[in-house]
Amino acid sequence: MIIPSMPNEELKRLDALHNFNIMDTLPEAEYDAITKIASEICQTPISLISLIDEDRQWFKSKQGLDVPETHRNLSFCGHAINSPNTTLVVNDANQDIRFIDNPLVTGDPHVIFYAGVPLVTSEGDVLGTLCVIDNHPRTISQKQLETLKALANQVNKLLELRRNIRLLEKSQEKLEHAYENLEQFCTIVSHDVKMPLKNVEIYTELLNRKLGKADPKEIQKIIDTITYSSKEGINLVNGVFKYSKSINSLKEN
Repeated sequence: MIIPSMPNEELKRLDALHNFNIMDTLPEAEYDAITKIASEICQTPISLISLIDEDRQWFKSKQGLDVPETHRNLSFCGHAINSPNTTLVVNDANQDIRFIDNPLVTGDPHVIFYAGVPLVTSEGDVLGTLCVIDNHPRTISQKQLETLKALANQVNKLLELRRNIRLLEKSQEKLEHAYENLEQFCTIVSHDVKMPLKNVEIYTELLNRKLGKADPKEIQKIIDTITYSSKEGINLVNGVFKYSKSINSLKEN
């Protein structure tokens, strides 16, 4: 038996896998429909959507198999993901040096025939495979292979859709949080803006009354207070505009 080697850019691949947030999730009908069709088209008792993390292959969907996962070192899919553009076909594992004494071959579930299409994201990261398995040597037709590839493409689309929905949910959460902050901000600003404007009103009225009566120093003091209050009001308004721009940038993202 030959243990599968690590793909190029393994850390990037694992990061991509975890970003889908799909490992150890519950079964879903859309994925189960694909494995069922794969088994029927290829006439195999077992079909799997296998996703490979650091040390295991976990089955998002499975037909004809009870276990939820197996060790990565034993997996056929671990070999398949090393050639993302090629379907790995093993007609007889008993004649293949990579698998001849593999416990999955010599014992349950007796993987003798295997065909696995790598699941590749739009960014080129390999997450796992859609594979079909039989318990005796056999071949697979070109038509069956093409259908298996088409089904793997559907799995890719389901995974991408899942990721996009998750990203949209995160963006929605950010927007909701930003709007909550905006409401609090507006409440504070409405109070803070009123204060300097009220000061401008009061001191302008006072200035009008004292013109011609007060000494120049007192008048200058009133003017300084009006100027300060006006600048404070302008700064608060500018702050509102800056905050508004940050909200808009969240909406665009």
